[in-house]
Amino acid sequence: MLALGAGGAALLAAGGAGVLGARSGGSRAAARTARPTAPFDPQTARDVLANRSRAVAGGDRTAFLATVSSAPAAFQDAQARLYDNLRRLPLDGWTERFAGTESANAEGGAAVVRVETRYRLRGFDRGDVARTRHLAFAPRSGAWTIVGDGSALGRRDDAEIWDAGPLTVVRGRSSLVIGDGGGLQGIAKHLDVAVPVVTGVVGKNWAQRAVALVPADERLAAALAGPDESLGQIAALATVAPSAGGGRGEDRVIVSPGTFGRLNALGRTVVLTHELTHVATGGATDRTTPLWLIEGFADYVGYKHAKVSVKSAASELRREVKAGRVPSALPAAADFAGSSDHLSQAYQEAWLACRMVAGRYGEATLVRLYRAAGRSPEAAALRSVLGLTRDRFVAQWRDYLKKELT
Repeated sequence: MLALGAGGAALLAAGGAGVLGARSGGSRAAARTARPTAPFDPQTARDVLANRSRAVAGGDRTAFLATVSSAPAAFQDAQARLYDNLRRLPLDGWTERFAGTESANAEGGAAVVRVETRYRLRGFDRGDVARTRHLAFAPRSGAWTIVGDGSALGRRDDAEIWDAGPLTVVRGRSSLVIGDGGGLQGIAKHLDVAVPVVTGVVGKNWAQRAVALVPADERLAAALAGPDESLGQIAALATVAPSAGGGRGEDRVIVSPGTFGRLNALGRTVVLTHELTHVATGGATDRTTPLWLIEGFADYVGYKHAKVSVKSAASELRREVKAGRVPSALPAAADFAGSSDHLSQAYQEAWLACRMVAGRYGEATLVRLYRAAGRSPEAAALRSVLGLTRDRFVAQWRDYLKKELT
């Protein structure tokens, strides 16, 4: 994530049951079905799901919609949008698999099943992504058929970009941008420019490509970002879609339509380069690297070619420093929370700490520090790479803030 102050370049930054309910149209009609004379057989669901998977692969819209022909009209419409969006995506496979029965005796005798959806984006994903969905089956004319989702049992589906309105797909040199939001061509151009900038700092040992999801609905953007995420001040966020094989998963950049839309061209470049740095470095998933270094390093790369002064980009922090309130410690993890009153200053403090390292010791040393901090505690990394105690590093940083911001 990236949170930048409102001053200077006006860079703003730092997560949908309602969306999902609107998508599905609900499944309350299941309550009006008669109880079946025979128990629900999971093989029935497997057969229906296999038919749906074949219909998507073969481009057979009629066969796909036949699997929901007994469902309420709102659900049928949502499934039609789903199919149309799937056909717009560069899919290298899309399958639905039976993953378990949530209830074989739901309202009115319906059976709610858990479905594992697997897919891969051609040319970008190394493995299959796995998402969990829920479908309700009920007997119609002697056969079990899909009549809705799992909302009758309070089940929530994993959000995906195909839950948006009619999708547009833009393919850049090194990017794939998908969404029903605006400015997709521009986002692809920003990402294409950002890839070599990031590679120039971190090296070529990463995919050197990016997938960005750009929903028009802020609630869907929050759901795509992950459980309990809040995108209030976030313009974009790097996340990982879960792997079907239990591996690391596939990288995604989620663009928050409201906040990102308020950025100027410079802000968009900095934000997307920042998020792409997280993609290239794996987002420091080691749980060892301090957050100030994770976010400060991404900001350092994001600002690398930005033509904006330090005083403008760090305007909130500058006001604090000029008033004699120089921070006494590097920002803690809590300072980067979306609800933090210190959010903008935390990012600015972290950025200037990394900028100081690159300016005094060289960019390669900053990269070495980042990597060392993923293998050993912060104090040990500072000592081994910079030859400084943590206290001495903080003292240098505080002097640097006063020099750069006053």
